[in-house]
Amino acid sequence: MAVPVKPIAFLAQAMESHVMVELKGNRGYRGILDGYDPHMNLVLKNAEEIVNNEVVRKLEIAIVRGDNVIYISP
Repeated sequence: MAVPVKPIAFLAQAMESHVMVELKGNRGYRGILDGYDPHMNLVLKNAEEIVNNEVVRKLEIAIVRGDNVIYISP
């Protein structure tokens, strides 16, 4: 059985690791977690923007507003 992890603790563990961030509106980003804040605003490096399950562009840095995040997966 999986042990629940608080969101901020998960982000601390996931620093410098690849993550998938699912956003509202069938959008998301895949990249390396480079930073975050208590509002779950995220900074991803070497990111890919994904719309409707297709990569639409690659970005050196992507800043994601925490209000739009549905989930973050390792």
